[in-house]
Amino acid sequence: MKYILAIDQGTSSSRCILYDKAAQPVTIGQQEFKQIYPQPGWVEHNAEEIWQSQAAVINKVMKEKNLQTSDIAGCGITNQRETTVIWDRLTGKPIHNAIVWQDRRTAEECMRLKEAGYEPLIQAKTGLLLDPYFSATKVKWLLDHVEGARAKAERGELAFGTVDSWLVWKLTQGELHITDVSNASRTLLYNINELCWDEELLALWDIPTSLLPTVKSSSEIYGITQNPEISIGIPITSIVGDQQAALFGQLCHQPGMAKCTYGTGSFLMMNTGSKKVASTHRLLSTIAWQIGDDLTYALEGSVFIGGAVIQWLRDGLQIIQQASASEALANSVSDNGGVYFVPALTGLGAPHWDSQARGTIFGITRGTTSAHLARAALESIAFQADELLQTMALDSGKAITQLRIDGGAANNNLMVQFQADISNISITRPENLETTALGVAYLAGIAVGFWKIEDLKLSWRMSKQFTPNLAPEQIATLKHFWQKAIHRAKNWTE
Repeated sequence: MKYILAIDQGTSSSRCILYDKAAQPVTIGQQEFKQIYPQPGWVEHNAEEIWQSQAAVINKVMKEKNLQTSDIAGCGITNQRETTVIWDRLTGKPIHNAIVWQDRRTAEECMRLKEAGYEPLIQAKTGLLLDPYFSATKVKWLLDHVEGARAKAERGELAFGTVDSWLVWKLTQGELHITDVSNASRTLLYNINELCWDEELLALWDIPTSLLPTVKSSSEIYGITQNPEISIGIPITSIVGDQQAALFGQLCHQPGMAKCTYGTGSFLMMNTGSKKVASTHRLLSTIAWQIGDDLTYALEGSVFIGGAVIQWLRDGLQIIQQASASEALANSVSDNGGVYFVPALTGLGAPHWDSQARGTIFGITRGTTSAHLARAALESIAFQADELLQTMALDSGKAITQLRIDGGAANNNLMVQFQADISNISITRPENLETTALGVAYLAGIAVGFWKIEDLKLSWRMSKQFTPNLAPEQIATLKHFWQKAIHRAKNWTE
């Protein structure tokens, strides 16, 4: 058996990457799928389209290398987290579009529970905060708004899962309804201290236990693929949420090591070891992964709109033809021209957690050009990540002095240098930016003895180091106007 197959199901595309024994990517398949916006603040995906796109790229990779099932030692699944699917156990059909992690339709429900004083209890049990970002209120919304759904759920006829569970169900023809601890820890329903679905929280949202998947570790042999739409008999050997996968793929295996993924959103995560670190500054305590009996926790800060702001420049404003053109356009001006862009297109995540915030652009004058907007958009990604870095330093009790980065926007040298400058931090970019897929590949390989953890460091290589080069007074001015802009963007929809 020569290869590990990594399924990387993201917010905007489905991908599959084949890795060899040296942990090098051999071939990749990628297919975008439709983003659905039923009304402002709502974001959905067609779960069947997610499966079809994922099956297509799996087949592409297998056929491209003329592979047989016997060539694959193990298959890992990493996924967009919190996105919620409920399907009929008998027919295997979703009862509604998947509600995406970015969706804000349950903001009022979260506010109601906050005002009722439930957030401290929820944070103590789950490490999370009350926000529409997470799965529980999405599940409740589906049960309450899809005709007949609650009655079916009470009869045990429906299944809930984050996207990993949905894919495993499809891959195994409904034989397995499972998730792993990292994904379970993002639902607001899983007690990360006792490692179980929490009866008190299930009762709070009136969610039947029969809906829930069985929770497994992040690296073990769960079963084999049985769907004739793809190759049958491939061992499924890892499940892990995308940000946790990136942390593992960046080899941040020791407490205190941190990475930032610049994808659709931006996600800063720090390994905190075998102990949960409770945040006092509105970050998230979460499970990173479990291998055997060894459980690793992490602190996380989540920004909802990171690289997606560049997609908006392309698809919304149409001032660039492709995302990669943003750097050249931004570099055509020497600075932002006094323009600050708060990309709260789906509210603000950590540390603000403001569902009512909306995207705002400040400082526009007659001299403002599309280049200034592009530069302000790129800078907004770094400004938001900087807030997470400062907040995480407060929670952990020590400053982060070195950061490993990945994700599509990490290719943008202008943005990354600006991050190093305003955060006064050394940033390391690896040769392989596909660390999400690499992380789940590592975990899948470990489960079947394809790799050992201690051997993985040999496959990690640095591509470029970014060091800070901005005067303190310049940093102070930039951050002053950013904070001024953030303050004015908040609570817009009231």
